[in-house]
Amino acid sequence: MASKTSADIIRDGLWNNNPALVQVLGLCPLLAVTSTVVNALGLGLATLMVLMGSNLAVSLIRNFVSESVRLPAFVMIIASFVTCAELLMQAFTYELYQILGIFIPLIVTNCAILGRADAFASKNAPGPALLDGAMMGLGFLLVLVTLGGLRELVGQGTLFADMQLLFGPAAARWVIRPFEHYPDMLFMVLPPGAFMGLGLLIALKNAIDTHLQEKRKAVATQEPVTSGSKRVRVTGHVS
Repeated sequence: MASKTSADIIRDGLWNNNPALVQVLGLCPLLAVTSTVVNALGLGLATLMVLMGSNLAVSLIRNFVSESVRLPAFVMIIASFVTCAELLMQAFTYELYQILGIFIPLIVTNCAILGRADAFASKNAPGPALLDGAMMGLGFLLVLVTLGGLRELVGQGTLFADMQLLFGPAAARWVIRPFEHYPDMLFMVLPPGAFMGLGLLIALKNAIDTHLQEKRKAVATQEPVTSGSKRVRVTGHVS
């Protein structure tokens, strides 16, 4: 099997094989914590860190771990990085850590992380494995933030509220209120709104993919038009 190029890895992580929109993995935290942008961003950054660290570590030890203990070793590596992420959040973003609660330790059981460790990192060199973890984590992060922004805007009429929980007191001024006297839509803040929002994002991606595929087919089936002109040289004698 031919190894993937860096461009392929980037496209897969961000779009073609996005863990949330295509693989549909990690839905428990995705649907639970995306009521606001700050919650989604906090969990997304933690997941990104764990994915990059675990992919790199798994790739480094791939030739030294026997098949019988491969998966337990991967889980231990992932759990170690999750513990690091948890301790960092407790130290620097304690209030956000309390809001996210159990969903930080549950990163250990995120199928997207274990799946990338087993399917890619254990079969590739550290460089591609690290890039794959970064792109898969970034793709998951972008979906989290997009869904969080959608739910926060429709549900509460704000964007980037409580960003001081992640970036400090100066970020309290980042909040955007596009609507005056917005009536809160509780439906979008609750779990049914998360399901509906994710469904809309998946539908949008599928529509874009279909449009691009039809466009490529149209270009491929279009016969090339070649036009040539013959130059006629007229010669004459002037008497």
